[in-house]
Amino acid sequence: MRSFVAMRKHTGQNGKKIAKRRGLATLSKKRAPKISARLTETEQDLLWHMQNGYQLETDSLLSDPVLHTLKDDEVIRPLSANRSTIKAMEERGLISPSKSDDPLKIVWRVTKKTGK
Repeated sequence: MRSFVAMRKHTGQNGKKIAKRRGLATLSKKRAPKISARLTETEQDLLWHMQNGYQLETDSLLSDPVLHTLKDDEVIRPLSANRSTIKAMEERGLISPSKSDDPLKIVWRVTKKTGK
């Protein structure tokens, strides 16, 4: 019980245990960084719109993202979304490209694992 209290007193800023007393084991500095499961506000906003009837479209270079509704042809241009946002969402497996009529346009769909 006493060693547990000592470990709590000597915890660093990031939660890493600092071995100052009693030879406590330290964490390796060369650990691989964990991929954050948290989404940015922009990613959350895009996913919410896509789950609620909007379709995400980009050009073939992944730039100029546009949210488009098929019901009333409403178009929203998210200001904070850019190529890196779309690329990050694709790499995380949140969205996937689908076929479109226009060869220079990519339509994105929400993957099944991110469902409501």
